[in-house]
Amino acid sequence: MLNVYDILETIRMIQDECLDIRTITMGISLLDCIDTDIDKACGKVYEKIVRHAERLVPVGQQIEKEYGIPIINKRISVTPISMLCAVCPDGNPVKFAKALQRCADTCGVNFIGGYSALVHKGFSAGDMALIKSIPEALDVTENICSSVNIGSTKSGINMDAVKLMGQIVKESAVRTADRDCIGPAKLVVFCNAVEDNPFMAGAFHGIGEPDCEIHVGVSGPGVVRSALSKYPDASINELADIIKKTAFKITRMGQLVGARASKELGVPFGIVDLSLAPTPAIGDSVAHILEEMGLEMCGTHGTTACLAMLNDAVKKGGVMASSTVGGLSGAFIPVSEDAGMIDSAVAGVLSLEKLEAMTAVCSVGLDMIVVPGDISPETISAIIADEASIGMVNSKTTAVRLIPAINKKEGEMLEFGGLLGSGPVMSVRDKSPAKFINRGGRIPAPMQSLKN
Repeated sequence: MLNVYDILETIRMIQDECLDIRTITMGISLLDCIDTDIDKACGKVYEKIVRHAERLVPVGQQIEKEYGIPIINKRISVTPISMLCAVCPDGNPVKFAKALQRCADTCGVNFIGGYSALVHKGFSAGDMALIKSIPEALDVTENICSSVNIGSTKSGINMDAVKLMGQIVKESAVRTADRDCIGPAKLVVFCNAVEDNPFMAGAFHGIGEPDCEIHVGVSGPGVVRSALSKYPDASINELADIIKKTAFKITRMGQLVGARASKELGVPFGIVDLSLAPTPAIGDSVAHILEEMGLEMCGTHGTTACLAMLNDAVKKGGVMASSTVGGLSGAFIPVSEDAGMIDSAVAGVLSLEKLEAMTAVCSVGLDMIVVPGDISPETISAIIADEASIGMVNSKTTAVRLIPAINKKEGEMLEFGGLLGSGPVMSVRDKSPAKFINRGGRIPAPMQSLKN
């Protein structure tokens, strides 16, 4: 039962510590929209999404008013569109992207994710056409997000797909250079992608999910930092306990919102994603949590250890507050979206290599990192391969979201605004991995895959 103290504490978290629900995301299956006529398929897609999601934004706004809890984004995720492309090979996949954009405009959602392909073991019908269309699709739409899964612990890494995605990321940046290279900011390359992720840009509705459901992504880095600041002399064990208790409170709020949205919309409640998702706002930074633990600046030696403890404690605390935990669940470290990460990168303390090490112990991977505009597609592919290897060997989800800043060099800034923030152009190695990337083939699955 809630008491007065609990209520006042939650109000303080919302008003002073940037606590919010980052997203409620409706997952919708489009398998029954498949049609050999791409125009008919697009019509079915529009009809089904609007029928299910037309009340998503009003219900979210209603919940915000009822509980006083900010819900920053309302989003939709759909079945990987490459599956719909498979039965209409002569059609242009960008037609699906435009249909999804019409859905976003009608429903008023912030993003729709699922312009996606799953090619971790090879390309099937529809995959290649969709992937090659990604730069155009992200260029001609505003609210569509794309993802490609190129590897998994069970299957290894599809290096042909890795090579292709390096080219796609670069082309997407070139096509949107006049808009601060926004294209690749809406494109994620995964290893071990999950089917119930509510966060963009990597959300899609997996084929193992029900026809329609609601997921919730919580936030709250500012709340965790504030809690730790009250105990400046605590031991590491005590810090872990504080984080667990705080994560429990944050997740309980997510559970409340998810259950309410599920009831109002008449669809099943999927999962609560426990991930601490930062924003560029002051006081809402994962990097600042690590600094509260005792680091002078995020990125210095000890950062990986602090992040490992934070990630583990968030999961242990959050899982007790909801019986339906899923998604990615942990701590995100997107550079351009985290005020502390931005400061560390600008100061030269946080490097691409240190970020790569940090991804071995946290949620997802190299996220929202700005790189020089003259980076080669092969270097982008090599960065993707490195990050996918961490995910494959450690049986965890990893991802890459790089933004080549066309016509910008190391040390300059790329400005997105809003939740996407801004980021300094970070340095990359100048020695070429082209021969390795151009070999093609597949990195075999590791021994961890043989679990049966």
